[in-house]
Amino acid sequence: MTAPTTDRTAGPSAPSPTAGPTTLTLAGALNLGLRHSLEEDPAVVLMGEDIGTLGGVFRVTDGLQRDFGADRVMDTPLAEAGIVGVAVGLCYRGYRPVVEIQFDGFVYPAFDQLVTQVAKLRYRTQGRVSMPITVRIPYGGGIGAVEHHSESPEAYFTHTSGLRVVTCSHPQDAYTLLRQSIACDDPVIFLEPKRRYWTKAPVEASLDGAPPMEAAAVVVEGADVTLVAYGPLVATARDAAVAAADDGIAVEVIDLRSLSPMDLATVEASVRRTGRLVITHEAQQHGGLGAEIAASITERCFEHLEAPPVRVTGFDVPYPPAKLEEHFLPGLDRILDGVDRVLGRPHSLTGREG
Repeated sequence: MTAPTTDRTAGPSAPSPTAGPTTLTLAGALNLGLRHSLEEDPAVVLMGEDIGTLGGVFRVTDGLQRDFGADRVMDTPLAEAGIVGVAVGLCYRGYRPVVEIQFDGFVYPAFDQLVTQVAKLRYRTQGRVSMPITVRIPYGGGIGAVEHHSESPEAYFTHTSGLRVVTCSHPQDAYTLLRQSIACDDPVIFLEPKRRYWTKAPVEASLDGAPPMEAAAVVVEGADVTLVAYGPLVATARDAAVAAADDGIAVEVIDLRSLSPMDLATVEASVRRTGRLVITHEAQQHGGLGAEIAASITERCFEHLEAPPVRVTGFDVPYPPAKLEEHFLPGLDRILDGVDRVLGRPHSLTGREG
């Protein structure tokens, strides 16, 4: 494979990057982001299982092989370690590969490549070799899938220096963060909340004025409690803020967006105002991101905290069968219960104040 020199023209149906907002699903926004990256940079190539002819299990890459050809949108064997290994070689040849891991639980065969090679090559070579690989991973539960299809592996990757880890929660961020990730010279783990693929919202297909990919976003303002979420639970956190408002409680919701590096400054500023912190994520509690956020904010805001930070997470058990998902995943009631805990209201652990 020779170094890229020319671009291709996409089909006429794709919205232009300069057009006005278009209502898209989150999956559609990802498709548009991939399309525009392929159009603008001949070094961008896509690789993954069933992403070409089929268009991906979730149809995120639908139509891209038709419009850009099989040399830029490549179906691969069922071999995640091989896919990522080829991506490393492509980086040495000047390409910017975008790798799809079909489901979250399938990433582990590639874990050796990602942790021991991809994350370290730029540091090891003192910047002479960059690894502009974007690894797209549908993650999280809520779709009633079988074993190994509903994992939340983010903590493994945030613990690995040299990897960026980001996750989108709505269609606009899906487009923006994916475009930014592909343009980044660092390797990026791009986590896509699969149960939000069908969420619809207007999308501005432009990076003008977009926030930096490492910046968190305050999506609901409030003065009583800071609620930190990311990916699939941001929508649930927003619902919790609405429900709490009916009870006279103003919850400020922060969407982290970037899990590594993490925008703790935005969280800190919020907690200094509210004095209370709740963190929620689908992954198990032990060793999860909630612990890191709670410890970091306690160090930064100890004198401002009115109560210990509270984590509302998945349970410390293997991901359950589909019929038990509802009990495993944090939902509206469990998040509101966490809000009650930091406010000293009656809650599930004690049934009384405290």
